[in-house]
Amino acid sequence: MELEQALVRLERTVGLWYVDRRTAFDVVLAACDALVAGADGPGMSMVAALDRAEAHDGLPELLPTALREVGLPSCDRGSIAAEETALRIVAAAALTGEVTPRDLTTWVHQRHGHFLKLAEELARLDDAYEYTEFTAQTREEIDADVLAEARRIIGSGPGGCTG
Repeated sequence: MELEQALVRLERTVGLWYVDRRTAFDVVLAACDALVAGADGPGMSMVAALDRAEAHDGLPELLPTALREVGLPSCDRGSIAAEETALRIVAAAALTGEVTPRDLTTWVHQRHGHFLKLAEELARLDDAYEYTEFTAQTREEIDADVLAEARRIIGSGPGGCTG
């Protein structure tokens, strides 16, 4: 795996870990791949050295330094910036077909309801799926609206993480 690929994988894995869609050990494994690909540094080495039992407790303390070493942004887990980072990752997955538009809206609605400003339209579109039998809008039209909203979310900027 090339360094750029490894860093993209690490950034994506971290973003999903922020919202419990990946485990701390998944981040450790991505850090190992980055280290092997050439992302060297004491912080990255310390993250990659965590075993499965240590990852849950050790990762939050070590990760910001490791990410800084390779020029990746770091968020506080549970922050709005972390939630928005994960939202952008899942929105991108919808655009590539990795998740369906409906899966995206369902995840947003279950995780945030109508309370994360950046995801508000996706939550509304999740409601729209429930009411297609009562409206003139088809599931295909809602899918297209979800994908358009996913593009808007991705284009709205990198979020408030520091890097």
